[in-house]
Amino acid sequence: MEIATSKVYPAVREVDQVYKKVIRRLLPFLFLCYMMNFMDRVNISFAHLEFQKDLMLSDAAYALGVGVFFIGYVLVEIPSNLLMKKIGARLTISRIMILWGLVSAGMMFVQTPVQFYIARILLGFAEGGFFPGIALYLTYWFPAHKRGQVTSRLFFAVAVAGVVGGPVSGWIMANMGGVAGLRGWQWLFVIEGLPASILGIVAYFYLTDRPGEAKWLTANERQLLLTDLAEDEKKRDAQSSHSFAQVMKQPRIYFIALGSMVVPWASSVINFWGPSIIKNAGVTDYAFLGLLSAIPWMAAGIFMIYYCKRSDRKMERRWHFASMCFLAALSISLFPVVAGSPFLSVLMLATGTMGYLTAVALFWTIPPAFLSSSAAAGGLGFIAMASQSGGLLAPVVFSWGNRLTESNSLGFVIVSAILILAGAIIVLGLPATSKKS
Repeated sequence: MEIATSKVYPAVREVDQVYKKVIRRLLPFLFLCYMMNFMDRVNISFAHLEFQKDLMLSDAAYALGVGVFFIGYVLVEIPSNLLMKKIGARLTISRIMILWGLVSAGMMFVQTPVQFYIARILLGFAEGGFFPGIALYLTYWFPAHKRGQVTSRLFFAVAVAGVVGGPVSGWIMANMGGVAGLRGWQWLFVIEGLPASILGIVAYFYLTDRPGEAKWLTANERQLLLTDLAEDEKKRDAQSSHSFAQVMKQPRIYFIALGSMVVPWASSVINFWGPSIIKNAGVTDYAFLGLLSAIPWMAAGIFMIYYCKRSDRKMERRWHFASMCFLAALSISLFPVVAGSPFLSVLMLATGTMGYLTAVALFWTIPPAFLSSSAAAGGLGFIAMASQSGGLLAPVVFSWGNRLTESNSLGFVIVSAILILAGAIIVLGLPATSKKS
């Protein structure tokens, strides 16, 4: 027994060292890409504080503009992932980032509501496939038991984007208006959009499609990595469907899709109305508003890392995910109660963001647990498509609820109820074999 142990533990440590090397190589760059992705998607929450008047947009029209982004996003999710499987991650991620950066910067030219809708749809088409592509890419490099950690580190980019993006966006809005005859919101789109295109060019030369092609690993390291990933794939195949067609015949893929569909409801409130919630509490200075908006993301990022590590340690996903949905639901339901108090509004935004961000990070550790490598591209694309469909519905329903009661109360209650439903669907809808990943 001692001989076996002495042989096993050095091998385990050696494999762990390889994974640490992979993390150091890939995660910082993917982190930066995802941070820019999030900033470009939600900087509209700051820009609309000014351009809504310039474009003469009603609250309902703004909500529609937020929602139509997901039309293009949803349509290209599955095709993009299937294409990535053929042409590789470098070309796919590079294409997506270059296009979305150009479209995002191009929003500076929007002058009418119709142009605003068109620009948002085009941005959705440009960005579509980015996150499911990253999720698929991580399955090429990391086994199931490491994905909670890796995914949480990637999602920490969202928190950093909130921490950095809020003050930067607030500063741009407060100080760049009038420079070269442009409004502050126009500068916001240009300054935060073009870096994505630059990163897209870098991605083509920096990323490696598959572990077997990683020249920055030694031959021995590549072999250790490929062997460990092959063992993980065998375990997955024992309880997984082997093709996309087989996956689509199983009820659990639809339970997971439903769970993913309702999480963006929290995203819609926090990402697209967060600055407005703080502004309506009495904070009107853009620079100070930007600083306050960073606090929830800072708290959420720290908490997410802790809770995802806890989920990895216990190898339990469903209840960890559901508890975060319930936390976000409770916080969002209290937004109308704390309206008028900047301190309580920021506090509820912080707890709501903690719940939302951690739930999203945990969610994306669940699908790979039962998707084989042959089914992962289409399966993850389908789940991501369902998720973004929720993003299309949420702003419209939220706005409708607010108009119905002439206040924000009903919209927040609807979002909270949907989040509770998400947690329940994942806990009750997945069989025992999907409880652990």
